[in-house]
Amino acid sequence: MAKKIPVKIKHSARFAAMNALVKVANRQAYSNLLINQILNESQLSEKDGRLMTEIVYGTISRRLTLEYGLAPFIAKAKKVEPWVYQLLLLSLYQLEYLDRVPEHAIVDEAVEIAKARGNIGASRFVNGVLRTIQREGVPSPELIKDPVERLSVEISMPKWLVEQFISEIGFEETKKLGQSLFTPSKVSARVNTDLTTRELVLTELSDDGLEVVASDLSPVGVVGKKGFLAGSWLSKEGQLTVQDETSMLVAPSMQVEAHHQVLDACAAPGGKTTHIANYIDVLEGGKITALDIHEHKVKLIMDNAERLQVSERIEAHVLDARKVSEKFEDETFDRILADVPCSGLGLLRRKPDIKYSKQASDFANLPKIQLEILSSLAPKLKQSGIMTYSTCTVSQAENQQVIAAFLEEHPEFEAIDVKGAESLQQNEPFPSVTIYPHDYQTDGFFICCLKRK
Repeated sequence: MAKKIPVKIKHSARFAAMNALVKVANRQAYSNLLINQILNESQLSEKDGRLMTEIVYGTISRRLTLEYGLAPFIAKAKKVEPWVYQLLLLSLYQLEYLDRVPEHAIVDEAVEIAKARGNIGASRFVNGVLRTIQREGVPSPELIKDPVERLSVEISMPKWLVEQFISEIGFEETKKLGQSLFTPSKVSARVNTDLTTRELVLTELSDDGLEVVASDLSPVGVVGKKGFLAGSWLSKEGQLTVQDETSMLVAPSMQVEAHHQVLDACAAPGGKTTHIANYIDVLEGGKITALDIHEHKVKLIMDNAERLQVSERIEAHVLDARKVSEKFEDETFDRILADVPCSGLGLLRRKPDIKYSKQASDFANLPKIQLEILSSLAPKLKQSGIMTYSTCTVSQAENQQVIAAFLEEHPEFEAIDVKGAESLQQNEPFPSVTIYPHDYQTDGFFICCLKRK
């Protein structure tokens, strides 16, 4: 029979955080989904919910740094149970990085959790480790001689990933990228310009007590400084939808006109589809065909379309983007969006557990799939049409190298400037845009526009 946990402990932010970290460490859950589930189902107050979220994200984001600091203090322990290990990590995170929480409160609550979850022996162990850390301090990563290994610990990023970034953007940029990931994600949202204007949204959110500013990257974006954008009445009425600023650059890059036939080949959950819909007019014959390989995700696309009041402009189907020839004639579409499956390395701030749960080998097959999707879509584009390729990764193997291979196999296409992103630096040797997470404190993203000659 499971041990009964006192209510005071059971409904505390740190106990909830410890349980979440155990599940993430066991790969039973993704941190972002788990946190949302806890916030929806638990009895945490709003204040405790914020603390729990900060502890979970902070501990995962800095896991390698924390493990390096903790290691000398548990080296002599015969065995540390997984939940005790996570309790020590989250307590160390608070001791090292949270200024507003008194150290005695951190240690005392960790000891109480250990006693409630385990036994008096566990509580003495936790107490001993944390109080020794308080007295002696953790070792500095500066003691590590190998510069790459030292950087890996400093920015809490696996060595293989550090080496990959160094090979692509250099040591100093990798350091900036890694350090930027310790800053929490900004919450941004796209204004539904069919229903309102950005100026009106900014005024109305401000009147409701939210602190919001205009996005520097997108003319239809707003960035939340304080307050819950997704919970606002504007979001519920479809005037606003949560979306990263980089993602908002995709639809303008396609240069869609009101009468166009548009294919969004990997559309779920529909954020970009509904943005493209703002440019379409059914009275002029325009339409978007949205595809996804999973039926439940197709429903998600249409649910989003209904909320944003653009569903009459969208048809959604279950179909693998590599099999479009089974359903569509050649030269059917004026515009095609290939927002392809990718490693998600641009989302490390929002999903920090990706850093530790994946290996380079997990991504090895992605460029092949991405190229297959592009090659499958290419004949479906009309002459002079534009196909936009986008990913939420900053891996050159999945971006520039895929485009280079596609252009070599398809000389009837050429890369053109990315419209709507003129203020951003275009890559070489062909036009495209790579946004790294430390450039604008957003997700990392890649966009390339391919025109059929």
